[in-house]
Amino acid sequence: MRSDDKINLTNNVDWITIGFYVLFVFLGWLNIYAVVYDPEAVTTIFDFSINSGKQLMWIGGAFIIIIAILVIDYKFYSAFSYVFYVISMLVLLITIFMGTEVNGSKSWLDLGFVRIQPAEFAKFTTALALARLLGSIHSNIDHLETLAKALMLLAIPCALILLQNETGGMLVFSAFVLVLYREGLPGTLLLIGVFVTLLFVLTLAIGVKPIIIGLAVLFSIIILYFIINRLRMTRKQLTNRILVFLFIFGMSCAFVFGVHKIFFEILQEHQRNRIMVLFDTQLDIRDKGYHLHQSKIAIGSGDLFGKGFLEGTQTKFDFVPEQSTDFIFCTIGEEHGWFGSTILITLYVLFMMRLVFLAERQKDRFSRIYGYSVASIILFHFMVNIGMTIGLFPVIGIPLPFFSYGGSSLWSFTILLFVFLKLDSHRGQVLAGH
Repeated sequence: MRSDDKINLTNNVDWITIGFYVLFVFLGWLNIYAVVYDPEAVTTIFDFSINSGKQLMWIGGAFIIIIAILVIDYKFYSAFSYVFYVISMLVLLITIFMGTEVNGSKSWLDLGFVRIQPAEFAKFTTALALARLLGSIHSNIDHLETLAKALMLLAIPCALILLQNETGGMLVFSAFVLVLYREGLPGTLLLIGVFVTLLFVLTLAIGVKPIIIGLAVLFSIIILYFIINRLRMTRKQLTNRILVFLFIFGMSCAFVFGVHKIFFEILQEHQRNRIMVLFDTQLDIRDKGYHLHQSKIAIGSGDLFGKGFLEGTQTKFDFVPEQSTDFIFCTIGEEHGWFGSTILITLYVLFMMRLVFLAERQKDRFSRIYGYSVASIILFHFMVNIGMTIGLFPVIGIPLPFFSYGGSSLWSFTILLFVFLKLDSHRGQVLAGH
């Protein structure tokens, strides 16, 4: 290790972000223990037979990973970014055929001594590859070729993860749209994305016919407005404008019909029910809607200040499934109430603001793009994980970063974050070719 690396390990690394990391990991560990705590059993938080003890081992492994990341030369991550990406995609492909099925998803690799979820690590390798592609001095996202390459980098892991029947893991990659937008993706495309998302939600919420009628009325009003207010347009320009709106109307109708067909004829029943429970909170609350129903009860029962640490009754009687992982926020809501939940949410918001600040201060494009990828991925997990516990998002099964139980999740987020902190510690230097 060179002398400048030693300086970076002690002085240049961002200790504020590390402080957030340690705090989240520690609070997560305490709440994992709260989930498995049994007052009648003689167990401690350090008992390796329960989740809190197992998580402690994962935490120990995470700190070893941190040291390794900070010791390695910062140029290594850029130089081998494509290699990491290819290896990661191959592992995802292997998982499709050799993976272990858990909860209907064939997304785990059983290595005998440990079981990992490759999709978690694919977020890190994809972030590196995207940063390498867009960080090149010859790269410009305004060029169709560059945009096509970027979208292909994102499409490959999405397809492989979807083939593992891991819808939640696939949707995480939509967070990279924010990175593309920061690097120059036209805002019009984001507006199109919002419009498409709105059509999707409304199609499921109120059906096809009302949407088609609404679209017909909307576009009729728009076209009528342009006819009445021709302004300085020639007849040819007006005709072209009307044809464009008619084309958009046709594409919108086709999308609505396509959503209806895919949702009701292609998606499996459990996937449909996880989404439909958002529109009907009483939908099969003893089966498909059980997670969300019990989650709301647990959070609501916490009132203003909660029942107290280790005093959650919903937790003790195991009413909320997957409470150590996907529904860990329920424990916060029940035992620490609105006050504790607000503090945790505020800490996450401050943490993500810090990541954006770090990304913006990078002089190197590779580091900046990678930093925004880290912030976007964590933002997506944060919003969806908490949103699905209170009924704002479908239950798609993704963890709360650094907080939820699980080695794959903790290690992947640790790698994702600390590679960025390593790059940030060298922010005064510019990588060659970037």
